Amino acid sequence: MKRTLKKALKVPVHLWRWWIVVPLAVVVGRLRSPRQIIRVWPEGEITLGPRVVLFMHFDSRGLVRPQLLDYIREFRDNGRDVVFVSNAATLRADAKAALEPLCAGIILRRNIGYDFGAWRDALDYLGLPRAGTEEIICANDSVFGPLAPLGDTLRRLNYAKVDVWGLTETWQVRYHLQSFFLAFGPKAIRAPAFQTFWRSVRPVPMKQYIVREYEVGVTQAMLKGGLRCAALWEYEALIKLVNRAEVEKLIAEDETELGKNDPIQVTRKLQVLRIRDAMARRVALNPTSDLWRQLLLSGFPFIKRELLRDNPSKVEDVGDWVAVVREVLAADPNPILLDLRTMLKGKAP
Repeated sequence: MKRTLKKALKVPVHLWRWWIVVPLAVVVGRLRSPRQIIRVWPEGEITLGPRVVLFMHFDSRGLVRPQLLDYIREFRDNGRDVVFVSNAATLRADAKAALEPLCAGIILRRNIGYDFGAWRDALDYLGLPRAGTEEIICANDSVFGPLAPLGDTLRRLNYAKVDVWGLTETWQVRYHLQSFFLAFGPKAIRAPAFQTFWRSVRPVPMKQYIVREYEVGVTQAMLKGGLRCAALWEYEALIKLVNRAEVEKLIAEDETELGKNDPIQVTRKLQVLRIRDAMARRVALNPTSDLWRQLLLSGFPFIKRELLRDNPSKVEDVGDWVAVVREVLAADPNPILLDLRTMLKGKAP
């Protein structure tokens, strides 16, 4: 008995959390109803065309950032009907008024189930896919942008080649398309795997579980269902941008007087070496944080909000983002800077 207790005490805290907290969270998720909708605009059936975007939002104040309106407007201008699904439970009157001309519908629900709970609720309420539905895009507000015309990205969604598209992919935990943007084509939305997966989504109150079971799980479920999944910005292509020539260029800059003393130069070099080290050791990276520079150099139109707000993976060179947005994308960083004024604590952009 004592030996068993000693072994148990040596178990890391995160494993205890997974063994005890997760089962309790799953029970709560199964007891809760996945239907958490409070109000819908317009009343009655929402008219939708063949290409639908379910845009998930959360802001505890009921606000909608101006950049989100631009994002939604780009979807609309490129032939998508947007249903705005907010976990905020309520929207300010000015926010709702700004959304109505851009959206086919607005769904307000309780903040239960995170993104996947919201998407499942919307799919059920709207009866998707309908007979004429050809595409369903699940997107959320976890990014800044678009910093480049979204039409260029949407035109690359070729469902003759791939059934489920993401913008980025990662091998962290297990291979999956990152869930801030998932596009399901006509074959995918009518596949048994699609219906089975979304019926399985429960409002479990634990983010780690949602990530493992649903963010990772949706791609795995589609692959196991025989569907083709791919990212527009492929992981291998991004990694290859961090090549020996890039390292040699940084080393050459180190030899200049400015390079020896410039902290910005040092952070760029450290991040490149960190990526190269991960490549050598086959450690999976998160493209939207670790490879943010390579993404922007490749025309990616977004920056993750989490990267600029929290930088959870301690990316070395993220302080360079304003210069890259201006010089690489020829885009205006000021809308992002305005948002960061209310988000950042104890840091500068």
